[in-house]
Amino acid sequence: MAKKKEIIVPLLPLRGLLVYPTMVLHLDVGRDKSVQALEKAMVDDHLIFLTTQKDISIDEPAEDDLFRMGTLTKVKQMLKLPNGTIRVLVEGLNRAEISSFKDEEDHFTVSLKVYEDRESKDVEDQALMRTMLEYFEQYIKMSKKISAETYSSVSDIEEPGRMADIISSHLPLKLKEKQDILETIDVKERINRVIEIIHNEKEVLNLEKKIGQRVKKSMERTQKEYYLREQMKAIQKELGDKEGKTGEIAELTEKIELAGMPEHVKETAYKELDRYEKVPTTSAESAVIRNYIEWLVSIPWSKSTEDDLDIHKAERILNQDHYGLETVKERVLEYLAVQQLTHSLKGPILCLAGPPGVGKTSLARSIARSLNRNFVRVSLGGVRDESEIRGHRRTYVGAMPGRIIQGMKKSGTINPVFLLDEIDKMSNDFRGDPSAAMLEVLDPEQNHNFSDHYIEEQYDLSKVMFIATANNLATIPGPLRDRMEIITIAGYTELEKINIAKDHLLPKQLKDHGLSKAQLQLREDAIQKVVRYYTREAGVRGLERQLATICRKTAKIIVSGEKKRVVLTDRGVEEFLGKPKFRYGQAELEDQIGVATGLAYTTVGGDTLQIEVSLAPGKGKLVLTGKLGDVMKESAQAAFSYVRSKAEELGIDKDFHEKHDIHIHVPEGAVPKDGPSAGITIATALVSALSGRAIRREVGMTGEITLRGRVLPIGGVKEKTLSAHRAGLTKIILPKDNEKDIDDIPESVREQLDFVLVSHVDEVLSHALISGETT
Repeated sequence: MAKKKEIIVPLLPLRGLLVYPTMVLHLDVGRDKSVQALEKAMVDDHLIFLTTQKDISIDEPAEDDLFRMGTLTKVKQMLKLPNGTIRVLVEGLNRAEISSFKDEEDHFTVSLKVYEDRESKDVEDQALMRTMLEYFEQYIKMSKKISAETYSSVSDIEEPGRMADIISSHLPLKLKEKQDILETIDVKERINRVIEIIHNEKEVLNLEKKIGQRVKKSMERTQKEYYLREQMKAIQKELGDKEGKTGEIAELTEKIELAGMPEHVKETAYKELDRYEKVPTTSAESAVIRNYIEWLVSIPWSKSTEDDLDIHKAERILNQDHYGLETVKERVLEYLAVQQLTHSLKGPILCLAGPPGVGKTSLARSIARSLNRNFVRVSLGGVRDESEIRGHRRTYVGAMPGRIIQGMKKSGTINPVFLLDEIDKMSNDFRGDPSAAMLEVLDPEQNHNFSDHYIEEQYDLSKVMFIATANNLATIPGPLRDRMEIITIAGYTELEKINIAKDHLLPKQLKDHGLSKAQLQLREDAIQKVVRYYTREAGVRGLERQLATICRKTAKIIVSGEKKRVVLTDRGVEEFLGKPKFRYGQAELEDQIGVATGLAYTTVGGDTLQIEVSLAPGKGKLVLTGKLGDVMKESAQAAFSYVRSKAEELGIDKDFHEKHDIHIHVPEGAVPKDGPSAGITIATALVSALSGRAIRREVGMTGEITLRGRVLPIGGVKEKTLSAHRAGLTKIILPKDNEKDIDDIPESVREQLDFVLVSHVDEVLSHALISGETT
C-alpha cells in the first residue's frame, strides 16, 4: 500500500488536461484565481496541487466541480507572455487527495493526503511490468503514432507505478479513463487496468485496419478525381482563368510591378512572394507574409502630386481661409518662392505653437490646399510607445507599421503635407521614448532613409512637408525642438475676432444648422458684444460655440413659426446668450491700495492676474498663497528683500518687518501659477500696501526683479499684451530688454496701448503708483 502524509498547498484547476506524477510539461494559465495560486506557490515552496474539472465549460469552478484526486506538483519555471497569460513548467511529484478545501477569495487552498508509491521487487510486479511493456510495444507498432524513442524511454523505467503512469499518458484515452488510473492508488491494480486498456486499444486498431482496407478502393477513386481536378486547374490556367492562390500570386505580382518601388525593395517583395507561394494557405505564417506584401505595395514609393507654385494663388487661398496670421503665411510663400527657383528644396519642418482655438490644424490644411498637395493628419496626443512611431517588428502577433508609414499610405503620395498634431502631448514610459523616434522623422539630414521596424526597408520622407502643432513648447524635448522651425501664433485681437466671426465662423455655423443668410443676420455690434462680454480667450473656439448657440435658438424660433427671419443687434444678444459672462473695460473699477495687475502667460494664451497684499500686526512673517510655484515664491522673496533694503527711500517705515505680518495672495488659488514674470508686480503691490499709495487701475505690468531692483526681460510679450488689451488696460509696463518684442504686437493693439519700458523698479513705481498718500 502507498504511504500517506498531510500537506497544505494552493490549488490550480485544469480544464481538459491531467498531469501524472513524474510528468514534466508546460501549462498556460490565464484565470485570475489560477494566476494568484501560482504566485502564492512561487512565494512559498513552489508546490501546487493540480486537479481536473469535471466539466470543462465552467469558468469559475467550485469545490464540487473538481475531482478530489489530483497530483502534487512543483513549479519549475514561470514566464509571463505578451497576451497576459502565464506559461509555467511543472513537474508531477505524487498523487494526492483533497481532505479539506478552502476558498481564499483570490485563490483556492487545499489540505492534501499525499500518496507515495511503494518500491517493490515482487516477482508478480516484474511479470506485470513485462506484460504491460510487451503490450505497449505491440500497440506502438500497430498505431504508428508513437515514436520508437518513446518506447525506449519507457522501457528504461524500473518503478512499476511510474511506468503505468507514463504509458497511460501516451494512450488516446478519455479524461475520465485517465482520472480512473490516477485514482488507482494500488500499483498492481493500476498495472492491470493499463494492460486491459492497451488490449482494448489493440482490438480497436485491428478493426480500423479492416475498415481501412475496405475504404482503400473508394480512396483510390477519390485520388483519381483529385488528379483530374488538378489537370483541370492547369488547363484553366492556360486558358487564362484564375482561381485560388494562383490568382492571388498573379494579382500580387501585378501590384508589385505597378508600385514603383526601388529595386532593393522590389527584390524583397518578390522574395516574400516566393515564400508565400510555398507556404500552405492554412499556415499562420501565410497570413503574416501576405499582410507584409500588401503593406509594401500600398505605400507610395514614387507617386507624387505636382506642386502648384503660383505664389499669388497660394496667397489668395491662405487669405480666404484665415484672417491675420501674417507670419505663417509669409513663411509658406517664402517656401514656394524658393521651390520655384531651385526645384529641389527639402520639405521644411514647421511647428505652429500657440493656445487652443487659434487655427493651427486648419492652417495646415489650408497650406496643403494652397500647394495642391494631399493632406494627412496624425494625432500624437497620449502616444507613449516608440513602436507607435517606428512600427512593431514582424515577429510579434498583430504587428503593423508605425503611424508615419500608416499616414503615408493614407496620403497616397510621397510629398503630402503631414500634420503631426499635439506633438507636445507625447510622453514616455518603459516601452520607449517616442519623441526620440521622432528625431529621425523630423531631421532633414536623416529622414531620406527612415527605417520602420515592420517594413524593414528604408523609406524616403525628405519630400514630405511636416507641420507640427503644440500648445506648450516647454514639454517638447530640446533635441526635437531644435529640428523644427517654431512659428508662434499668439492669439487674435478683438478686431481680428470680429472679422473671423463674420467671414468664417458665422457662415460655417449657418450651414451646419441649416440656416440661410436671410434667416439670420448678426450686426457687427452684436458680434462685438459676444466677443467682449461672452468670451475671453486667445483663440476663437469659445466664440464659435456662442455663435452656434445663437444659430440653434434661431432655428427653434423659425421652426416653431414665431418669426421667419432674425436680425440680431447688441441689444438682443442677452436674450439669446443670457447675462454677460465677463466684464469688459478696466481690470479694476477704481484705483486700489495693495492690488496690482500682472500679466501672465499660460498654455492657453495670455491672462491677467490680480496680486493682492494685505498687512496685519505681527513680527514680519511673509505668507504666500494662491497655489504658487517655486519661481513665483522666489520672486516674492526677492521683492520683499528689495523693499526692506529701500524702505526709507520709498517712504516706508524701515522697521515695518518687525511690526507687520505680510500676506501676498494671487486669487484663483486652485489654479497652479508659476513663472518669472511677477517680480515687479509683487514689488509694486508691496510698496503700495506699505506706503498707502494707490496703484493706477489702468496699468498692467510684467517683469522679473533682482535684489538690487533691476528689471529682467521675460517671454510671451505678445500673448500678455493681447490679454491686457482684452481686459481693457491702457498702460503696459515692460522690461527695457523686451523692446524688440513690441514689433510682434498687431498695430491695431499697439495704437490703443501706452508702452512704458523700464530697467529699474523705481521707474515702475513712478508710473504705477499715484503720487501722495491715500487714506
